[in-house]
Amino acid sequence: MNTQDTDCQRRVHGQVKWFDPSKGFGFVIADLGGPDILLHANVLRNFGQGSVVDGSMIEILVQDTQRGLQATQVLAITPPKSDAAVPLRDMVEFTAEDIANRPIEPSRVKWFDKAKGFGFANVFGSDEDVFIHVEVLRRSGLSDLQSGEAVGLRLVDGERGRMAIEVIGWEIAAK
Repeated sequence: MNTQDTDCQRRVHGQVKWFDPSKGFGFVIADLGGPDILLHANVLRNFGQGSVVDGSMIEILVQDTQRGLQATQVLAITPPKSDAAVPLRDMVEFTAEDIANRPIEPSRVKWFDKAKGFGFANVFGSDEDVFIHVEVLRRSGLSDLQSGEAVGLRLVDGERGRMAIEVIGWEIAAK
């Protein structure tokens, strides 16, 4: 197993098998095999995210408990490569560097419906709606957003108004 001891904890590289924010947990599969590792929502929140998209690569610290392996700390998350055949039209012209150079705007989620594939947020100090597409959420490494959740958004002016081109967990954005 790809591990490193840290006071009875081990560093593990793996992949998110699934994570359900409404249940408050999910599981990680270690790169080198072994039992599934429990990933609790509180551990993910301590990293600065309320959710994580299935298939993301993850680096965590784990420890053995009476119930099995559990993640105690998230060290890094890399979202899976997008499998969308057609990129969002408003995003085609932007490289990863272009996106990273845009300012992070502190925002609050108005609502997000995963089944519909979109939602809206408001930048603090403005009541103008900002569109958030589920594909942008996935590319940002998130699987869902909750109403009222604070996030950082990188924005573009799309065909139908302002839209998020990247969504960042608030704790990460505030650093």
